[in-house]
Amino acid sequence: QVQLVESGGGLVQAGGSLRLSCAASGLAFSAYGMGWFRQTPGKERAFVSAINWNGSRTADTDSVKGRFTISRDNAKNTVYLQMNSLKPEDTAVYFCAADRFGAILPSTQGYDYWGLGTQVTVSS
Repeated sequence: QVQLVESGGGLVQAGGSLRLSCAASGLAFSAYGMGWFRQTPGKERAFVSAINWNGSRTADTDSVKGRFTISRDNAKNTVYLQMNSLKPEDTAVYFCAADRFGAILPSTQGYDYWGLGTQVTVSS
């Protein structure tokens, strides 16, 4: 059974930092591309960052470039999202997702597995 479990969310003041983790089990993690998405009430889930199977390539949505960094540790079956200089508009539930083809997918389409999400709240 495949599981993706996000952690590391919480409440932080604007300008602060958080590091999200997504621990994967039940799949050949090192072969999967991984993505981070976020969603606020009443809005569609939106792409944040993605990383390919071996970490050689990444992609970020424009609003987080220079502030967020995606990385992975295939030995620990974990993908991370380091979030710096957080803004109130970064408040959302953050989800990780896994793509069996190992690629970078900057949309919700194509991912095979999803976690249940972790809440990030940035106060002004």
